[in-house]
Amino acid sequence: MPAISSKGRQMPASPIRKLVPFAEAAKKRGTQVIHLNIGQPDIATPEVALDAIRHLDRTVIEYSHSAGYESYRKGLVNYYAQHDIHVTAEQIIITNGGSEALLFGMMACFEPGDELIIPEPYYANYNSFALSAGVKVVPVRSTIEDGFALPPISAFESLITPRTKGILICNPGNPTGTLYSREELDTLRAIVLKHDLYLFADEVYREFCYEGATHVSAMTLPGLEQHVILVDSVSKRYSMCGARVGAFITRNAELYATVLKFAQARLSPPTFGQIASEAALRTPRSYFDGVIAEYVQRRDILVDGLNAIPGVRCPKPQGAFYCVAELPIDDADRFCQWLLEDFAHEGSTVMMAPCSGFYADPATGKYQVRLAYVLEQPLLRKAVQVLAAALQVYPGTRKPAERNASVNA
Repeated sequence: MPAISSKGRQMPASPIRKLVPFAEAAKKRGTQVIHLNIGQPDIATPEVALDAIRHLDRTVIEYSHSAGYESYRKGLVNYYAQHDIHVTAEQIIITNGGSEALLFGMMACFEPGDELIIPEPYYANYNSFALSAGVKVVPVRSTIEDGFALPPISAFESLITPRTKGILICNPGNPTGTLYSREELDTLRAIVLKHDLYLFADEVYREFCYEGATHVSAMTLPGLEQHVILVDSVSKRYSMCGARVGAFITRNAELYATVLKFAQARLSPPTFGQIASEAALRTPRSYFDGVIAEYVQRRDILVDGLNAIPGVRCPKPQGAFYCVAELPIDDADRFCQWLLEDFAHEGSTVMMAPCSGFYADPATGKYQVRLAYVLEQPLLRKAVQVLAAALQVYPGTRKPAERNASVNA
């Protein structure tokens, strides 16, 4: 029997999706599974995007330019200008989701064995993209105690080696919902310039900032014109996850030309997705006002509800639609599986993502889970009730003194 490659064996399973078989089994038993494990909003996709697909009048579904339709890229230029990001259509490559933008960028910027520093906890699939590109992820720890703020400059400096070639941030963050300030981004700017690094900025959640907080794009940092790679996507902005349309954006002409070669090798991004995404640029501001107001209410229901449960700690996010909660349990992977296999409260259970997959060392996230508040408010209230009931009977639930001793060990 032919052998599987070492890269294939090392590829991690998604912490977001690995419990799907247990959820499916629970549903077959008649249990309602409340999905807080994945960032799939139930918010309606803008009608302008849906209408563009419904009323499509074409006789051939053809390839687009490898960089994406020019009309869509020009539309994005206007969209970004509204966010103080000034680029040209010739600095944008449309990709198959933000995932492909990250993968292409890593392959273009790094040699195998080069190091990429990422504040953790971080989006689990960064590990998969890095492994595919032969890049070594070097985590710099942020902590739940300070709301997952950007680590100090000294923490970054201590990790930089001759193989360090870049830093990757997600702002606002997945999985934490943390929004970096201008001061924190200026810290990164200084590090990037000092060590001549690339700065990857995953900004797919820029629309979702709360309590008047303002998103600052890495593309606005002066002096980093040749350093910043902006990764974007329509998935969460317009609740169009299935469109699979993202963007790779850089002012570095040599890097752009290099990534375009990777884009040519996969021929073109999705035609239907681009058509819908270009139409979505006409989405009125009122759509986002309504969505943001809804997410604030959902966040407050979930986060306030979690913090009311004895032994649970959950910082309140300023952006995106995720939160990380620390639970008084023995093991998050075990607890999340137990919820699906062995527990139901009034016919319902909850599916979450264990945070072991959001850290370079899985043990760091042993007591933490990521939750996505992407469902309607009654379901979030029920989820809190389910979790409160579960923690009362879960065999591995620990008292606060036991939890503190274990965390500090």
